[in-house]
Amino acid sequence: MRILHVITRLILGGAQQNTVMSCAAQVEAGHDVHLAYGPIHGPEGSLLDEAKATGATLHEVPTLVRELAPLSDWQCYRGLRRLIQEIRPDVVHSHSSKAGVIVRAAAWRAKSPLQGGLMIGETGRPVGPLLGDKRRGLPLVLHTVHGLPFHACQHPLIHRLYVALERYAAKRCDHLVAIAPEMVDAFIEKQIAPRENFTVIPSGVDLDRFAIDLPRERAKQKLSLNPDAPVIGLVARLDPLKGHRDLLDALPQIVGRAPEAQVIFVGDGFDRATVEHAVAKSPHRDRVTMLNLVPFDEMPAVYRAIDVCVLPSYQEGQSRVLVEALAAGCGVVGYDVGGIPSVCVHDETGLLVPLGDTAELADAIATLLTDAVLRERLVEQGRRHVRDRFSAERMNRDLLGLYDRLVHRPDDA
Repeated sequence: MRILHVITRLILGGAQQNTVMSCAAQVEAGHDVHLAYGPIHGPEGSLLDEAKATGATLHEVPTLVRELAPLSDWQCYRGLRRLIQEIRPDVVHSHSSKAGVIVRAAAWRAKSPLQGGLMIGETGRPVGPLLGDKRRGLPLVLHTVHGLPFHACQHPLIHRLYVALERYAAKRCDHLVAIAPEMVDAFIEKQIAPRENFTVIPSGVDLDRFAIDLPRERAKQKLSLNPDAPVIGLVARLDPLKGHRDLLDALPQIVGRAPEAQVIFVGDGFDRATVEHAVAKSPHRDRVTMLNLVPFDEMPAVYRAIDVCVLPSYQEGQSRVLVEALAAGCGVVGYDVGGIPSVCVHDETGLLVPLGDTAELADAIATLLTDAVLRERLVEQGRRHVRDRFSAERMNRDLLGLYDRLVHRPDDA
C-alpha cells in the first residue's frame, strides 16, 4: 500500500511519536510511506531526525500551522489536495486536530460526486463504491483522535467551534481511530460520530527501552538530586493545561507528609516564563529542579530517578508518559481526565484524582511516596498492564490490520 500520514507539527509529543513509530513499522513491512507535516519551531523539541530515519518520504507543508489562520489554512488545503493528487495514496491517515480537519477535507474531495467518488448520505456515512477503491484511485481516509481538541477550560464559543469542526471532518473520512475508549465516549457525547465509526488502537510504546537496569539512587545522582530523598516527576511540555501550577500548589501538603520530597519538571514549552515565575514564588522552590528538554534517548534514565510520576493534566489523550513511567518502574498519579484512566487504573496501576483537586492530588502523591508496599504493588500490576495493552508491536499490527480490512471492505459493508 501507499500510505500518506499527515500531522500538524513534528514536535516532541505523544501524537508525533505515535505517528513516527507507525511510519517506521509500515516502511519495514514493505509499504510506500509518506509523511507530511508543518514547520517545526519553538522550544518543544523536534522529531524530524527520527522521522527521517524511518525511511518514509517526507513532505514539509509550509502553510500547515497550528493556529487558526484562514488564508494560510486555505492555501494548506489546496497544497494538500495537490500532494494527494501527486502521491495517489491508497490510505490518507491524519493525526492532530488541525491537520485532521484540513487533510480530511482535501482527501475527501477526491471522493466527491464531481470526481466520480463517494456520496455522503443523510446520516453522514459514505454511500457508493468501495472505501479506498484503488481501481478508481480513491484513497481510504482515516483520522486518529490522539486527544480532544475541545475541553472544559475553553471559552464556550471556542469550544463550540472545535466541536463543529470535528463534526464537519468526521463526515469526511471513512473511519476514525481512537487511542483510548474515553476519546470515543467524548465524540459520541458531542454527537460527532457514532461508535461504529471507531476502532480503538492504544498508542504503542517501545517498552523494552524503558526497562533499564539502573539503580534509582544512581539515577538520582546523575541528575544532581539527593539519592536518599523521594522524587516526584512531571514529564510534559510547559503548557497551562499540563498542571505544573497544580503540583506546586500541592507541594506544601506533600512536604508535610514526605519532608524530603524533591520535584523535577522535565520538558520545555511556550509557558516557560510563567512556570519559572510560579516556581520562584513557591515557598519550596529549592526542592524544584527544572530539567528543561531532555533528549529522548536519555529519558529512560530520567524515569529511573522518579519515584512517583504525576500528570495533573487538564487535557490528555492516552498519556504515553504514564505508560513509559510504568515500564520504567515509577508509581503514577494522574487527574481523572481524557484517556489517563486507561493507563492509570485507580488502585490497580496507579491513583486517580478528581480534576483540579490539589488537596486530593497532594494526598495521592504523598501516599505513594510513603507507602512503598502499595507503590510496588501498583507498579508491578502497571508493568503487566502496559505490556498487555500498550506495546508498539501491538499498535503497529492492529493499525495495518485495520487498513487492510477497510481497503478490502465489500460494497455492502
